[in-house]
Amino acid sequence: MPLVTNAPFAARRATPAGKHVLLGRALLAFATVAFIAVLALQSLDAMGVIALGFQSWRPLLYVYLIWAVVFGVSQVMIRGEAGERAAFVLPAVLFTVAMVIFPTIFGLYIAFTDWNLSAVEGRRFNGVDNLRTLLADAYFWNALLNMVYYVLAVLVQYAIAFGLALLLNAEIKARKFFRVAFLLPLMLSPVAVSWMIGKSLMEYRFGPAATLARYLGWDNPAFFSTPWLARLSIMAMDAWVSIPFMMVLLLAGLQALPAEIKEAARVDGATGWQSFKEITFPLMLPVSMTALILRIIFELKLADIVINVTAGGPGGATDTVSSFIFREYRDRSNVGYGTMLAEVYLVIIIIFVALILKGASRWMQRTN
Repeated sequence: MPLVTNAPFAARRATPAGKHVLLGRALLAFATVAFIAVLALQSLDAMGVIALGFQSWRPLLYVYLIWAVVFGVSQVMIRGEAGERAAFVLPAVLFTVAMVIFPTIFGLYIAFTDWNLSAVEGRRFNGVDNLRTLLADAYFWNALLNMVYYVLAVLVQYAIAFGLALLLNAEIKARKFFRVAFLLPLMLSPVAVSWMIGKSLMEYRFGPAATLARYLGWDNPAFFSTPWLARLSIMAMDAWVSIPFMMVLLLAGLQALPAEIKEAARVDGATGWQSFKEITFPLMLPVSMTALILRIIFELKLADIVINVTAGGPGGATDTVSSFIFREYRDRSNVGYGTMLAEVYLVIIIIFVALILKGASRWMQRTN
């Protein structure tokens, strides 16, 4: 006796009819062309090339939402059951386009305008003027050079964090207390740290750090007046906040290492340094690379501590690219040039991080 199943019905749902496929493709093509045409007209109108756009960008949002609905319906008509599953991803796709892709493209457009919030003319397309200004801006290149110092300081943070992770992974007294104590800086906002340490603890007249330095024989402990000392002070404050983050990652990696390998090395007579050099460190390379890359990405965005403590001084010695861009927006209301700075810096970060990932991958392959 043949079994009664719903296989034919499922097959029909999985493979839509040919006329539905054609209709779905036609709808998608029409909606896409209409959306691109409206976007192009509005962009050309905003640049002053033609006068066929809308008074604001709001109608473009409605066109985008209509296109999104047509896109979802057409996917169901073209792909059948697979299209229904893909429709569940549509909200995430729309959110990504609206919150990530559109602001990036809009920022790219703003970067080629002379938009200044203090000017009444609004924004006007000015070609590559902002890019030429950037290439000749000595303050930007100085901030970029400072970023090299700050990124190199991450290596020192990594060494300290690794040492603390090894210490907290060992059988020491009050280990749980020290784990919580070392994590406390991670729970504080960098803005709070900049005021708590930079503005009070290291204040050159009455701060405890300055008082202790004078007691030890340092006549003028002005931590933020000398360029190299100010840079070191900012690095120290940044390290105080950031080291716990790396330490947590490294400690988790150490606790995941198999104890049998280290026990076998100990039985074979390996010293503590030999065990670390030949076993612990190589096995920790994936975790170390993750911690370093994340910290470098965070370091490239360093701004809050610098803005609150030194405002980039003295003489730009502590300035970062992010704090420089922030001042361009806040102090000069120069949205066009500030956006050009941000877009160029984003490209630099992407290239730099891609090179680091490629180099780290090759190094780990050779090590393994």
